[in-house]
Amino acid sequence: MRHGKYRFVAGFLALPVLLYVFYVWVPFGYSFYFSLTRYRGTDVPPVFVGLDNFTTLFTDTPEFWKALTHNGVILLIMPLVTIVIALIFAFFLNVGGKAKGGVTSGVRGSKFYRLVFFFPQLLALPIVAVLFQSIYRPDDSGLINGALNKLGLPKIGFLIDTNIALLSIIAVMVWQAVGFYVVLFSAGMSSIPKEIYEAADLDGASRWTMFYKVTLPLLWDNIQVGWVYLGIAAFDVFALVDVLSVNRGGPSFSTTVLSMEVVNKIGAGNYGMASAMGVMLFFCTLTFAAISLRVTKRESIEY
Repeated sequence: MRHGKYRFVAGFLALPVLLYVFYVWVPFGYSFYFSLTRYRGTDVPPVFVGLDNFTTLFTDTPEFWKALTHNGVILLIMPLVTIVIALIFAFFLNVGGKAKGGVTSGVRGSKFYRLVFFFPQLLALPIVAVLFQSIYRPDDSGLINGALNKLGLPKIGFLIDTNIALLSIIAVMVWQAVGFYVVLFSAGMSSIPKEIYEAADLDGASRWTMFYKVTLPLLWDNIQVGWVYLGIAAFDVFALVDVLSVNRGGPSFSTTVLSMEVVNKIGAGNYGMASAMGVMLFFCTLTFAAISLRVTKRESIEY
């Protein structure tokens, strides 16, 4: 009977595993191979060059370092801002209201607010990017600059000013991601017994104390998952940068990221260098996830 069960499980998983290997690990393998070659994507076969592509990448490719720096800036800002905003919203939507006998409910209209916050998740990233193209336009047709012009205030070059172009794209990423993590953290908070909040309220704890001493420790596993997912998203911003940035990573490489440089190298016919950048992107993402899971690991709190 046990052997029959194992055969059934193996047969059930065989096709998904084969598809995963074919569509994930085989392309990974080709990328690692091409990163060690000089290859132009033509009929001429790849020429094995060892680690030359990586040496050139680190010593003679300034756009690589700019892209890596921008990914680092996104990694530093976007997950932190998104999680902080999502936690605050989720806290008010779940336990921010006042009910008889203590703090046991969210603010009035919390169900409607959850729907509103989640709405950006229903839009594909290219659609979000096109939407913010209209919002960020530098002329009077832009939503923000049109309003500033009506008020007699100077216009802002959100996507053409090298000093704020990257921050403008990060703002879009935060706007698009917050709703999902509001729902994620709300689900975690809903599983926390209301009696804990009521006991804290009876002890005279302020909202900030309840948030810091009760909610955060009991929600830590959800925060850890959100941090890792957002960190991975910080390395995968190609769609937004491609649509929103000037000349695909401009102006003056001020918004370029690793995924964009991979595509640029492919466009230039340098498949070997593009694969080397892709390998570096893979290891950056993997290293971040491993370090984050290690550093943020805590013992689970039972209640």
